[in-house]
Amino acid sequence: MKLLLVEDEKELAVSIQDYLANNDFICEWVMDIHQATDKITSHDYDCILLDLSLPDGNGFEILRELKSQNKTDGVIIISAKENLETRIEGLQLGADDYLTKPFHLSELLVRIQALIRRKNFNGNNLVRYHEIEIDVLSKVVKVNGKIVDLTKKEIILLLYLIGNENRVLSKAAIAEHLSGDMADMLINHDFVYAHIKNLKHKLKLAGSNNYIKTIYGTGYKWHND
Repeated sequence: MKLLLVEDEKELAVSIQDYLANNDFICEWVMDIHQATDKITSHDYDCILLDLSLPDGNGFEILRELKSQNKTDGVIIISAKENLETRIEGLQLGADDYLTKPFHLSELLVRIQALIRRKNFNGNNLVRYHEIEIDVLSKVVKVNGKIVDLTKKEIILLLYLIGNENRVLSKAAIAEHLSGDMADMLINHDFVYAHIKNLKHKLKLAGSNNYIKTIYGTGYKWHND
């Protein structure tokens, strides 16, 4: 899962990044509205963590920009500003949640997980697709009730594919989802093919139908014929 952190407090930002990385999230970090606008214009995120007090303006500008671009990225405001008017304005502008500083990183993680479940899987901890079952919190995947040994990247890929059922996902989009900013520095996206191939093979061995369709010259699609 890919996140964007918009935060100008370096110490806090580094601690959030490290904590989320240890919980299998890719978390990109920018410090101001200008950088954040560039990011959201070029990329999609599962969740944006948005501070309101930024060096070049108010974080509400990011919410307005998301709305103007018709983006559906989830947003959690993280701010020291704690008053009813600020909360209401943030939610009216499209934020999904509001967390007041200081906060425990474990609470932030729970809020992020809950938001992603609401956005992608109707709030469910267990994602079921026919014979496939994924426990989003424990990262356990089963096919016909038997556990399948998948890597963390393969589980992230599986959730991404299922969450975008019937949508064609380009190799570049998958690479970005799996690797974040690192994808821009790669010469090619051959690792995407490798992850897709391994995931298909493991699911097939476990008795799953083949739902991953190759769209030649474009990318891949999760589809039930």
